[in-house]
Amino acid sequence: MALSHTSDKLSPMNAVAPDLAHPRDQILDIMERIYRYRMTTTSGGNVSLLDAAGDIWITPSRVDKGGLARRDIVRLPRDGSAEGPHPPSSELPFHRAIYAARPDLRAIVHAHPVALVAFSITGRAPDTRLFPQARHMCGEPGFAPYALPGSAALGESIASVFGRGFSCVVMENHGVVVGGTTAAEAFQRFEALEFVAKTIIKAAALGGAGYLEESRIVAALDRRARWSELPPASAGSGERELRRELCDFVRRGCRQRLLISTEGSFSARLDGDRFLITPAHEDRYGLRPADIVLVRGDACEAGKIPSRAAPAHRAIYGAHPDVQAIVFAHPVNATAFSVAAAPFDARTIPESYILLRDVPRLPFGMPYGDGPALAASVSMERPAALLENDGALVVGRGILDAFDRLEVLEATAEAVINSQSIGAIAPMPDAALSEIRRAFFGEK
Repeated sequence: MALSHTSDKLSPMNAVAPDLAHPRDQILDIMERIYRYRMTTTSGGNVSLLDAAGDIWITPSRVDKGGLARRDIVRLPRDGSAEGPHPPSSELPFHRAIYAARPDLRAIVHAHPVALVAFSITGRAPDTRLFPQARHMCGEPGFAPYALPGSAALGESIASVFGRGFSCVVMENHGVVVGGTTAAEAFQRFEALEFVAKTIIKAAALGGAGYLEESRIVAALDRRARWSELPPASAGSGERELRRELCDFVRRGCRQRLLISTEGSFSARLDGDRFLITPAHEDRYGLRPADIVLVRGDACEAGKIPSRAAPAHRAIYGAHPDVQAIVFAHPVNATAFSVAAAPFDARTIPESYILLRDVPRLPFGMPYGDGPALAASVSMERPAALLENDGALVVGRGILDAFDRLEVLEATAEAVINSQSIGAIAPMPDAALSEIRRAFFGEK
C-alpha cells in the first residue's frame, strides 16, 4: 500500500506560483539537470509533461540528452498526431498509461541513475524512511515487474503500480519512473529518491543504515517556527552582495552534489542578530537574491518563509559571535555517516583535521528542537557535526570558509568509505596531531 506525505500544509510546491515556463523549457531544464548530475546517459531516459489542453510534450527518441534544443521536444496533441523533427520517445506508451491511471499527475521523469539501477537489478526499492523530507516527497516507492522496453506490457505493469497510489516506481532490471503534479515536483522526487538510494549504498560500507519510525518522521516535519514580520526596509549594498554570494554558493553546492534541491539551508550573518538565510519550499538550485530571507530575532521579511532550520541558525549565531556563516547540507558520503553507526574520524590527512577537528554525531531532531544544546555542540573550534539521519552541519567565518569546510567534510567522508575496500584506516598519530595544533591553532 502506498504511503502519502503530501498534505497541503507541508507540500514544498504550494508556496510556489504556477510555473509559466513553456513545456519545452521545463523539459529542457529537467533533462539538463539530470544529465549534468550524471543521473542519465546520452541515450537514456525521457521526460514528459501533460498540459492543460491534454497535449503531451515529451523528449524525442535517440537524440543526445546532453544537447537537446527546444525544437527537439515533441508535442502530441489529443488527436493522435505528432509535431516535431523527431519521433517521440519509445517509452511513450508507459507515459500515456501512467497519465491515464493517475489523472492528478502532470509530469513524468524516467531515467537510469546508477544507485536506483542498482536497486532495480537486485529486485528492491529503497526505503525512504532514511530522511523525513525524502519520505515526505517520495512516500513509499513501488516496484514494477520487468517487461520489454517500449511495450504495452511495460505500460500496464508500471501504470498498475501508479494506480495503487505510488508516485515513485522502481522498474525491475530497468531504472525508475517518477510522477509529479508539476515538472518541479517530479524532478524533486526523482532527485530525492536517487539520493536515498546512494546514501543507503554508501552506508552499507559502514555497517548499514538506520531508519526512522513514521512517528518520528511526522513529528520532524511538523516542527515549524512562527515568525512575525519585519517592517519594510531598503537593502544596502552590503546586504545585496551577501544575498548574491549566498545564491552563488548554494548553486555551486547543488552542482557539486553537496546540496540537493529539497534539502539543506545556508545562512550568513549580516550584522549583530540579523542574518540572511535560504527560504523554505524553494528549489535551492534556482534561488535568486530576492528569494533569500532576512531574519532578526523572531521576525523575518514579510511574505517569505525562512528555512525550517532558521531557529537553529539563530541559536548558533547568538552563542558564537565569531561564526559568520552556517550550512546544513546533505552531501552523500557525509550523510552516509549520519545514518550509520560508524564513527567519523577526521584524522586522515592534515587538511581534514585542520578544517574539521573532531566531528561529533548529534541526535536526530536536535536542529529543530534544542537550540541551546545544538549551539553548544559546534563552534569555530568544533566547526562540523553530523546530524543523525539529517546530513551535516558546518560553520565558518564567512560563506567561503563554511563552504570550504563542507567540501572537505564530504571529501574526507568519501575517502574513508572508499578505503573500506583497501584496508584498515591508519589515523595520523598523536604526535602529528599535536604538531598541527601547535602550528595552526596556537596550542602549546
